[in-house]
Parts: sequence; structure tokens; C-alpha cells
Amino acid sequence: MPTADQSRGASARSKRADAVRNQQTLLDAAAEVFVSSGIDAPIRQIAARAGVGLGTLYRHFPTRADLVTAVYRHQIEACAEAGPRLLTEVASPFDALREWVDLFVDFLVTKHGLADALQSDSERFAALHTHFLDRLMPVCGDLLAAATEAGEIGPGVQPYELLRGIGNLCIGRDTDPRYDPRRLIDLLLRGLRQGGAPDAVDAG
Repeated sequence: MPTADQSRGASARSKRADAVRNQQTLLDAAAEVFVSSGIDAPIRQIAARAGVGLGTLYRHFPTRADLVTAVYRHQIEACAEAGPRLLTEVASPFDALREWVDLFVDFLVTKHGLADALQSDSERFAALHTHFLDRLMPVCGDLLAAATEAGEIGPGVQPYELLRGIGNLCIGRDTDPRYDPRRLIDLLLRGLRQGGAPDAVDAG
């Protein structure tokens, strides 16, 4: 029969597990709402999507900036962790790269409005951008290297330029309903597969 201390310990662990689950549910719900309704969506809408009360949301994320920052980090980690998994699960490295780029574009959509939401906290925004590059560039590099080694794309494509190019193609998506960046991103990826990387430009 468990002692009182053991019962209290089990109860504390259960509460911590519940808190972690609630936090993950809130982050997933917030990401979905940000995609569909923008980063200024009502907090009540996020709580309703997660199936929790406003009090639970505010216990985890006291301010909107806290929530936005947490969603941003959550999406970075999900995107970073997907790269190695896709390389083992998908038929070819290029297909893994293509699926990962889809996830990256989803992330960029969630990221929309981040600077505005954190406009009074430039240090936090700068730290998040650094974390973004530190986590995602190596993953993108590994995917590109695997596709190059398999002979599916040519050598020389740099992860920063690919991520930057995709990011630039996503600009304007929210202000022009006629524009679908995924079409151009698909053309970009087809170009990588068919022609490889462009020749290096001689700086001299």
C-alpha cells in the first residue's frame, strides 16, 4: 500500500504531466489559430480551440508576447526535429527535403506578425531570430547534403540562401489572395532537381 508521501509524489507528477500536456495543446492550438486568423487573433479563440479556460492559458502564458514567443520556439523545434526523421522515413533525400520545405513554409505562415507582436521587446525578437538560424540551417544543410550525395541535386546550394529565398517568396501571401507562394517554391525545388545549383559568380 503506498505511503502518504508516495501518494503526494504521484499526485505532483500527475499534475506536472497534465500541465505539460495543456501547454503543448495550447501551443498547437495557438499555431493553428495564428495561421487561420493572424497573430492578433483573440486569446479566447485560442483557449477555445485548445479546450481549456482562459485562466489555464494565462497561467502558462501571462502575456500575448509570451504566447507568441513560445509558439515560435515550439514551431522551430518541430521543424528542426522533422528533418532527421524525414530522412529516415521518406523514400529519397529530395522527397524528404520537399516535405521539410512544406513544414518550413507552414512555420513561416505562423511566424507572420512576430516582429509586430514583439515590437517593444527587440532583444527577445533578436534572440529568437538567432535561435531560428542556429536550429534550422544545420537541418536544411543535412537535407541538402543528403540530396546532393544521392545525385538528386547539384552541389553548391547553401542552406541560408535556400531558406532566405523561400522566405522571400512567402512575402505578400497574406495581403494578396491571388498569390500562392507554394507554386513558386515548387518551381524552385524542381529547378534544384533538374539543374542543380547555379554556377558560382566570380567576385573578381
